[in-house]
Amino acid sequence: MSADTDELQVWIDQDLCTGDGLCVQYAPEVFELDIDGLAYVKNDSGELLQNPGIRTFVPKNLVLEVIDSAKECPGDCIHVVRSADDVEVAGPEAA
Repeated sequence: MSADTDELQVWIDQDLCTGDGLCVQYAPEVFELDIDGLAYVKNDSGELLQNPGIRTFVPKNLVLEVIDSAKECPGDCIHVVRSADDVEVAGPEAA
């Protein structure tokens, strides 16, 4: 297995976000609530990514936290996908 086949990306559907902030509690390095009260993902330098559907890579040390946040999200709006094949591993479209 090559190093990039297990890389994950995450994005948030702000239209479904409830602003609960659970994701920020799980992984504040990846998620942040903006002034609009909705959650967004951040890139590895901490910059808030506000374009709809924009993805960021999940740091290897936070994979479990990000997957848990997708599973526990009350808005069911966090999508975690494998970079290699775009298959959703956690979130509303996960098998």
